[in-house]
Amino acid sequence: MATVESIIKSKGKEVYSVSPDKTILDALKVMAEKNIGAVLVMDGEKLIGIFTERDYVRRGNLQGNPVTTPVKDVMTRQVYYVSPDQSAEACMAQMVDKHFRHLPVMKNGKVIGMLSIIDVVKTVVNDKQTLIAGMENFMLGMNFEQ
Repeated sequence: MATVESIIKSKGKEVYSVSPDKTILDALKVMAEKNIGAVLVMDGEKLIGIFTERDYVRRGNLQGNPVTTPVKDVMTRQVYYVSPDQSAEACMAQMVDKHFRHLPVMKNGKVIGMLSIIDVVKTVVNDKQTLIAGMENFMLGMNFEQ
């Protein structure tokens, strides 16, 4: 079973963030340039929130907040995260249960990576395919003669 650490190693540890005083537009530009759906909101090295496409739609656009609004006013403040030793399946369960698509990875109080639901689903599917192939090979190799 794959761990968060193995996912981060294969996809890279790149983390994109903005400071809390940056505007919605600043955050959207980073998201567009990097082709991502969320940025972390960091005060130095401290994680204080996350700003996602959903935040922009729900708290920005639909509530009439202009793109000059600071991200700190529209970000999600309660950020769930995982540690490198957690399994991909545990990440998926947390993401499904809490209804979010991005999950920071923290180690010793520091952000070391970011997972998206796509990263997690691809990993879980790959794990299941590997398990099935192993079981098929085992069964084909068994001697069924009695």
